Amino acid sequence: MRRVLEACGYQVFVASDGSSGLKAATELSPDLILLDINLPELHGYELAGRFRGMVQLEKVPVLAVTSNVMKGDRERALAAGCDGYIPKPIDIERLPTQVEMALRESGAQRRHHHAA
Repeated sequence: MRRVLEACGYQVFVASDGSSGLKAATELSPDLILLDINLPELHGYELAGRFRGMVQLEKVPVLAVTSNVMKGDRERALAAGCDGYIPKPIDIERLPTQVEMALRESGAQRRHHHAA
């Protein structure tokens, strides 16, 4: 994902677990958060709720990235505070378009793209 997005001109920051993701998102104020649901420490659903409860992140689009593709998983991600859902395995041909659409819908400007 990182290579594909960087090749499209995005600046990407990676966090290895929920706690460092929360810290990075608060410090970096990204334009978009790609959130793996199955994270160590803080589960992605819990993390999405925390993002929504923080003034500086409440309007940042959050896209759930998950291998949870059973019936109801998409709805669960949306109910937790995610704005969209990208199932794994990730379609790298569609990924830039999915990211661009989420940014466009949020009103983020192209020159400031950061994904965390």
